[in-house]
Amino acid sequence: MSDITVIGTGYVGLVTGACFADLGNHVTCVDINPTVIDRLRRGEMTIYEPGLDDLVERNAHAGRLAFTSSYDEGLARADFAFVAVDTPPGTEGEADLASVRRAAESIAHSMRGPLIVVNKSTVPIGTGDLVAGIIQRTNGSVPFGVASNPEFLREGSAVNDFLHPDRIVIGASDPAVAEKVRGLYATLDCPILITDLNTAELIKYASNAFLATRISFINEIAAICAAYGVDVKTVSRGMGLDKRIGVSTLEAGLGYGGSCFPKDIQALEHMAAIQGLHPELLRAVMEINRDQRRLVVQRLRDIFGSLDGRHIAVLGLSFKPNTDDVREAPALAVIRLLQAEGARVRAYDPVAVPAAQRLVSNIEFADSAYAAAAGCDALVVATEWNEFRQLDLARLRESLRCPVVIDGRNIYDPTDMARLGFIYRGIGRGYDPIDQALIQSTTLAAL
Repeated sequence: MSDITVIGTGYVGLVTGACFADLGNHVTCVDINPTVIDRLRRGEMTIYEPGLDDLVERNAHAGRLAFTSSYDEGLARADFAFVAVDTPPGTEGEADLASVRRAAESIAHSMRGPLIVVNKSTVPIGTGDLVAGIIQRTNGSVPFGVASNPEFLREGSAVNDFLHPDRIVIGASDPAVAEKVRGLYATLDCPILITDLNTAELIKYASNAFLATRISFINEIAAICAAYGVDVKTVSRGMGLDKRIGVSTLEAGLGYGGSCFPKDIQALEHMAAIQGLHPELLRAVMEINRDQRRLVVQRLRDIFGSLDGRHIAVLGLSFKPNTDDVREAPALAVIRLLQAEGARVRAYDPVAVPAAQRLVSNIEFADSAYAAAAGCDALVVATEWNEFRQLDLARLRESLRCPVVIDGRNIYDPTDMARLGFIYRGIGRGYDPIDQALIQSTTLAAL
């Protein structure tokens, strides 16, 4: 059993701390926000992540997991300090390392014995050396080592991803440090790749960039599908059956969002640009992703013409299902675009309404999908929650003022929607030309 301190209690930090505790270690999570610490001590979850609440409760009750806002208390007997703080985008797209710097300085002031500091946050190449330099200058009398151990956790399945990983990457300049970090994962059955610090840092960025590229690629294909009357769902399946390609992240839709992909692609593009490189592919990935949000407005314009005064329901606010995270959520971008067109928006999400309320204004929040749809001129599916897949579509049709559905996540079957009387548009589903006479008669009858 090791004594582990985790700095930061966000999505990565809290999951990392709880999972390490579940593997039998003694873990102390440190956060400088005392309100967050007080809530966690009371057993209240500060984030929504399936299975995490039970994991935290079980290990806190067993005495393996504790919370504090004091670095001195958190590091009193630590063997390892995992840094899991935010690295938001700066003004030029670069990763803002202010929180990492502060954490490194605080660790240096509070560490009392030999310590291995592990960067868990997604950080630019060279950050491991930066952290080592800060600690050395601040408290060089205490032996320490620095490692990079990037996270590959998907929000909504983060606990399972930690306990059943595809791989573990550990970067360190000292092989002995890498081996000690490897020992923390000894009970997990997966490949462990040992590299130097810079390589480990780049693996994380390269992985996210590739996954984001797949998403933008299939959305580009979806645009071609729509132009030629082809269904992108079938194209994706045909591609994915090739073992060299696979089916993962080949779902056309409103594009990627969240706390990782958007900022990590920007940061990698910035890292390349300041070296005099020309990362055209990364720039295209970001541009295609931005364009996907505009498709919703374009589809609605095709149907209604002007959106001024139209009432639009939006289902889903989080950037993906099974999380309350709305950072860079496509839904919020869509809502702002609709508002800019003069539309009035009513939205519903199973868990993310409180988070969305802090970021968007002048919209109405409903307590169910049917309440959101009631009396609206159109409905937009922005997040693929399973709850939305299982809606009574006939009841949904009756709730809407006009039977228009823009399916930004392709969760419904176009044939079924047509049979039920919907004017249905997804992303790259191979539509027939829009029947303007049908749309006019349907929408006018609803007015």
